[in-house]
Amino acid sequence: MEVAVKLARAFLAAGAALALLAGCGGSDDGSGDGPTEVVFSYLWAGAEAQALEQVIADFNASQTKIRVKGVSNPDFQKQLAAMSSGKGSFDISDHFGNGVGAWASKGILAPLDEYIAKDGFDTADFVPSALEQMKYEGKTYSMPIALHTQMLLYNKKLLSEAGIAAPPQTTEEWAQAIAKLTKRDGDKLTQLGYANAEIGTSLTTLGYAFGGEWFDGSGKATPNNPGTVAAAKFYVDNVPGKYGVGAVRTFTSGFGEYASPQNPFYVGKVATVIDGEWQAAFIKKNAPQLEWGVAPIPYPASRPDLEDTTQVTTSTLFIPANAQHKAEAWEFMKYLLGKEAMVKFSHALANLPARTSLLGDPAYADLPQFDAWLQALKSPNAKALASTPWAAQYSTDLNSAFDDIAQMRKTPEQALAAVAEKTGSYE
Repeated sequence: MEVAVKLARAFLAAGAALALLAGCGGSDDGSGDGPTEVVFSYLWAGAEAQALEQVIADFNASQTKIRVKGVSNPDFQKQLAAMSSGKGSFDISDHFGNGVGAWASKGILAPLDEYIAKDGFDTADFVPSALEQMKYEGKTYSMPIALHTQMLLYNKKLLSEAGIAAPPQTTEEWAQAIAKLTKRDGDKLTQLGYANAEIGTSLTTLGYAFGGEWFDGSGKATPNNPGTVAAAKFYVDNVPGKYGVGAVRTFTSGFGEYASPQNPFYVGKVATVIDGEWQAAFIKKNAPQLEWGVAPIPYPASRPDLEDTTQVTTSTLFIPANAQHKAEAWEFMKYLLGKEAMVKFSHALANLPARTSLLGDPAYADLPQFDAWLQALKSPNAKALASTPWAAQYSTDLNSAFDDIAQMRKTPEQALAAVAEKTGSYE
């Protein structure tokens, strides 16, 4: 997920963590009698890091040849700098799926195909769209540990008060619902029927729901095809274009923190949003009294083939090319990718497992509404952005275009055409 706050990864100052890494990176070369130390530098922090440390402890207790040392280091730039040096300071780490191509093209990721073949590691159980993101030029450079899908969340009480009996199924029904669910006091907005479309993940997901594609079959960027433009126009026509950019900006500027009890969806300021499965845990913790539901993202009535469209994003594991203990890191990675560890880890973070065989696991039953996101992974319309060497630049350009669209500085056609012009420089 490109929007790190949505995954509740608190990006803390990582100077101390980096210093720790420099001092403890793989000091044991495995030649002595003791276990080989494998350093796992991970981006998670806080409660998520605590959950991961428990999985690490379980692995260390399961055998005597390898000892994994976990280090929380939530800083992409320092992670990248450590991987670009001659001698690596850590042996395994995590990232996001759409970054695999960029990092693999730099030569800083170790290909995993040799390990997979040597051990006969079966990848057939992994969600296909996620596994495809792990490859670059035919080689596998990463593996998915957790997945994320996007669904429509709705406030049941607000829908009932507006006389809406069920969540919208089509975008036409959704447009009508947004109008009924938006309230004003004079020129001042007091409630929005839909918010957060300006967030990149939401608009790329909406683009898929309108039949758009952000890449073609060859991996070329296609930002301004009819479906992506239609998705952006849907947002403009039903929110800022209808109620005024200034009014929407003023209203949304007063929103509370995303991962807090003041989240605008929790307090009834917003009636529908597109969001990920971690909300099952966030709402349970921050808004336990909220009457809410989850539904598939609406699709155009003329395109029933687009029903159950969602976007899949991935949290991944990789081994740096400069790692000192690649074979041992692979052994630990295999453990994390095993069913027991994957369930324990993904449940603790309220993320989706990367294995299709776990989508019906009863371990997730205590997370409210969670099954809706799990089942979305089975949809033939579950889409994932391609992982290319220029994915980061494309994402930056799209986010800039989305902001121009949301603020109505440019029309959807103008903003996305401008991105299309930039894509020629990506290669």
